[in-house]
Amino acid sequence: MPALETFLQAIVNGLVLGSFYALIALGYTMIFGVIKLLNFAHGDVYMVGAFVGFGALSLVSGVVGAGWTGLFIAILISMVAVGFLGVIIQRVAYQPMLSAPRLSILITALAVSLVLQNGALSLTHGKYTAFRTDLGFGGFEFGRLFISHQAMVLVATAAVLMIALEFFVSRTMYGRAMRAVSIDKDMCRLMGINVNRVVAITFLIGSALAAAAGTMAGAYYGSIWYFMGFLIGLKAFTAAVIGGIGSITGAMLGGLILGMLESFGTQIPWIGSEWKDVFTFAILILVLVFKPTGLLGKSEVERM
Repeated sequence: MPALETFLQAIVNGLVLGSFYALIALGYTMIFGVIKLLNFAHGDVYMVGAFVGFGALSLVSGVVGAGWTGLFIAILISMVAVGFLGVIIQRVAYQPMLSAPRLSILITALAVSLVLQNGALSLTHGKYTAFRTDLGFGGFEFGRLFISHQAMVLVATAAVLMIALEFFVSRTMYGRAMRAVSIDKDMCRLMGINVNRVVAITFLIGSALAAAAGTMAGAYYGSIWYFMGFLIGLKAFTAAVIGGIGSITGAMLGGLILGMLESFGTQIPWIGSEWKDVFTFAILILVLVFKPTGLLGKSEVERM
């Protein structure tokens, strides 16, 4: 493939991958910004979203088919169901631990991750599940460059979700409440803000975005697996760190940057696709060494 077409194909692949990373990274950064929790169960919420989306598509395909209409309905059902799952996780596992030491709530997050992961393992017996759709393999060809309809629609869907989130956070009452709670919870309580409700809404939105990413990834790649959330969860966390943990715009930017870097990194002869994970986490180390706050993050003073 000529160099220009290889370059453009890497951009397309990077946008698709970066969109998935960005949607998951938003959940990490929102939850950290509000309650200072690194929710390491978030990757497994993405995995649950993929399976819920698969189940929803299987149900609605008999009525509307498994084409784009069925997929979008499946995405919406997955977002609603897994969003409320995120609220349940927050109420049951995290809310009682908010006043506990940071290490305790971090261990709780790891426990929730194992519960979700092993629950999916028990239900699927560790087998890959084919995520069948009737989307076809159409697209646009420019020489040897191929851009599938799936890639364009899924990237556009991710962009709409991210723009909607930015509007929600910057223009709505609950969005302003989220920003206020992230600065000072105690003052928000004195001002009459229901902090627990704001935290629950944060988990609802973050989990819904992860579910949308999981369903879209299943449709794009064609299969889902109980362990699919582990590595992409770590990479989405890396994207959040690159953009600046706690910054919503930074999470979007970090996801797209990481997707691009990983896509272009695999084109380097001495790296190749088998080294892409090494390349990704090497970038994380460099960011933590030279700019620990990320591209758009802000330094914080630890409160005793």
